[in-house]
Amino acid sequence: MTHVRIHRFEKLWLGAAFVLIVAFIATIVYGSLGPGVAMVGDDGGTVNPDNPTAADNFRDPGVYQADDDSYDVYVEARQFAFSPGTSEPIRVPADTNVTFHVTSGDVTHGFELVGTNVNTMVIPGQVAQLTVNFDEARTHHIVCHEYCGPAHHAMEGSIEVVPQSEFTPPQQAAADQSEVTDT
Repeated sequence: MTHVRIHRFEKLWLGAAFVLIVAFIATIVYGSLGPGVAMVGDDGGTVNPDNPTAADNFRDPGVYQADDDSYDVYVEARQFAFSPGTSEPIRVPADTNVTFHVTSGDVTHGFELVGTNVNTMVIPGQVAQLTVNFDEARTHHIVCHEYCGPAHHAMEGSIEVVPQSEFTPPQQAAADQSEVTDT
């Protein structure tokens, strides 16, 4: 019977490989179970991607006051724009809870507010919901972070967070506009 001797450098490399394998597995476990890491939920429900506003759980794109200190923002992503957000900025007041309801009518998009932790995939037929409280007035940029076609790099928008004293609720702004056109 012959004994096989393992050279000390081979033992060192075997030990290093074992440590790396354990570290990789630990990283995967942490990434899937760690705090703040989750897949896109179906809390927002589903819609018909061809006509998302026909569903009960998705309104016409825009800002709606839910109660005294919270707003719902409905955003539709289509190649290569956010509606609202791209052609006109989304305006919300500071120090209020803002829930974004975002869906896509064509392909998978991304919805990311640069410099914040607001970031989700926008999947056709699903409504992604994110709630955030903007504590200071400033402009946030929206970018699509999922490749959605040849003009993906130009798919951007903005959110203007304004002081509450400067914010006119959307319903009031519409009423004020109709009074101006009536006179």
